[in-house]
Amino acid sequence: QVRLVESGGGLVQAGGSLRLSCVASGSIVSRNSMGWYQQTPGKQREAVAVITNVGRIDYADSVKGRFTISRDNTKNTVYLQMNSLRPEDTAVYYCNVRELVGGGGDYWGQGTQVTVSS
Repeated sequence: QVRLVESGGGLVQAGGSLRLSCVASGSIVSRNSMGWYQQTPGKQREAVAVITNVGRIDYADSVKGRFTISRDNTKNTVYLQMNSLRPEDTAVYYCNVRELVGGGGDYWGQGTQVTVSS
Protein backbone atom coordinates (compact mmCIF):
# COMPACT_ATOMS: atom_id res chain seq x y z
CA GLN A 1 0.00 0.00 0.00
CA VAL A 2 1.37 3.37 -1.02
CA ARG A 3 1.16 6.20 1.46
CA LEU A 4 2.08 9.85 0.95
CA VAL A 5 2.73 12.13 3.90
CA GLU A 6 3.01 15.87 3.33
CA SER A 7 4.47 18.53 5.58
CA GLY A 8 5.53 22.14 5.48
CA GLY A 9 2.33 24.08 4.94
CA GLY A 10 1.32 27.04 7.04
CA LEU A 11 0.63 30.74 7.19
CA VAL A 12 3.05 33.20 5.62
CA GLN A 13 2.97 36.83 4.59
CA ALA A 14 3.03 37.83 0.95
CA GLY A 15 6.58 37.74 -0.36
CA GLY A 16 7.57 35.02 2.04
CA SER A 17 8.66 31.43 1.44
CA LEU A 18 7.58 27.95 2.36
CA ARG A 19 8.97 24.53 1.59
CA LEU A 20 6.65 21.56 1.21
CA SER A 21 7.83 17.98 1.55
CA CYS A 22 6.15 14.71 0.67
CA VAL A 23 7.47 11.30 1.61
CA ALA A 24 6.16 8.29 -0.26
CA SER A 25 6.22 4.83 1.28
CA GLY A 26 5.22 1.48 -0.13
CA SER A 27 5.91 -0.21 -3.42
CA ILE A 28 6.09 2.27 -6.29
CA VAL A 29 7.12 1.59 -9.86
CA SER A 30 10.40 3.33 -10.59
CA ARG A 31 9.04 4.98 -13.72
CA ASN A 32 6.85 7.59 -12.10
CA SER A 33 6.12 11.24 -11.66
CA MET A 34 5.84 13.11 -8.40
CA GLY A 35 4.05 16.38 -8.21
CA TRP A 36 2.16 19.04 -6.36
CA TYR A 37 -1.37 20.14 -7.05
CA GLN A 38 -3.40 22.96 -5.54
CA GLN A 39 -7.08 23.20 -4.86
CA THR A 40 -9.25 26.06 -3.66
CA PRO A 41 -12.92 25.84 -2.66
CA GLY A 42 -15.21 25.31 -5.61
CA LYS A 43 -12.39 24.72 -8.06
CA GLN A 44 -10.80 21.64 -9.55
CA ARG A 45 -7.43 20.43 -8.40
CA GLU A 46 -4.74 21.87 -10.66
CA ALA A 47 -1.14 20.90 -11.26
CA VAL A 48 1.45 23.28 -9.85
CA ALA A 49 4.65 21.37 -10.58
CA VAL A 50 5.50 17.84 -11.65
CA ILE A 51 8.84 16.04 -11.89
CA THR A 52 9.47 12.63 -13.39
CA ASN A 53 11.94 10.03 -12.20
CA VAL A 54 14.35 11.12 -14.96
CA GLY A 55 14.08 14.77 -14.00
CA ARG A 56 11.66 16.18 -16.52
CA ILE A 57 9.87 19.13 -14.90
CA ASP A 58 6.71 21.03 -15.75
CA TYR A 59 5.41 24.10 -13.96
CA ALA A 60 2.13 25.93 -14.09
CA ASP A 61 2.63 29.33 -15.72
CA SER A 62 1.52 31.07 -12.54
CA VAL A 63 4.44 29.72 -10.50
CA LYS A 64 7.29 29.78 -13.01
CA GLY A 65 10.27 31.63 -11.59
CA ARG A 66 8.89 31.47 -8.04
CA PHE A 67 8.48 27.78 -7.22
CA THR A 68 11.04 25.00 -7.57
CA ILE A 69 10.25 21.30 -7.49
CA SER A 70 12.87 18.69 -6.71
CA ARG A 71 12.99 15.08 -5.67
CA ASP A 72 15.29 12.68 -3.87
CA ASN A 73 14.80 9.25 -5.38
CA THR A 74 16.80 7.60 -2.60
CA LYS A 75 14.29 8.88 -0.07
CA ASN A 76 11.14 8.72 -2.25
CA THR A 77 10.63 12.36 -1.38
CA VAL A 78 9.48 15.33 -3.41
CA TYR A 79 9.88 18.96 -2.38
CA LEU A 80 8.30 22.21 -3.44
CA GLN A 81 10.22 25.37 -2.61
CA MET A 82 7.80 28.27 -2.83
CA ASN A 83 9.26 31.77 -2.91
CA SER A 84 7.71 35.19 -3.46
CA LEU A 85 4.38 33.84 -2.31
CA ARG A 86 1.23 35.70 -3.25
CA PRO A 87 -2.24 35.69 -1.68
CA GLU A 88 -3.51 33.89 -4.78
CA ASP A 89 -1.22 30.97 -3.93
CA THR A 90 -3.46 30.24 -0.96
CA ALA A 91 -4.81 26.72 -1.37
CA VAL A 92 -4.62 23.18 -0.13
CA TYR A 93 -1.59 21.57 -1.73
CA TYR A 94 -1.70 17.87 -2.50
CA CYS A 95 1.20 15.58 -3.23
CA ASN A 96 0.75 13.09 -6.07
CA VAL A 97 2.67 10.06 -7.26
CA ARG A 98 1.70 8.60 -10.61
CA GLU A 99 3.13 5.38 -11.99
CA LEU A 100 3.93 5.92 -15.66
CA VAL A 101 3.15 2.42 -16.82
CA GLY A 102 0.02 0.83 -18.16
CA GLY A 103 -2.41 0.23 -15.31
CA GLY A 104 -0.16 2.06 -12.90
CA GLY A 105 -1.36 3.58 -9.69
CA ASP A 106 -2.25 7.20 -8.97
CA TYR A 107 -1.73 8.16 -5.36
CA TRP A 108 -2.58 11.27 -3.33
CA GLY A 109 -1.57 12.71 -0.02
CA GLN A 110 -4.00 14.15 2.49
CA GLY A 111 -3.20 17.75 1.59
CA THR A 112 -1.53 20.60 3.43
CA GLN A 113 -2.92 24.10 3.78
CA VAL A 114 -0.90 27.05 2.53
CA THR A 115 -2.24 30.48 3.43
CA VAL A 116 -0.61 33.67 2.20
CA SER A 117 -1.73 36.86 3.88
CA SER A 118 -1.56 40.23 2.15
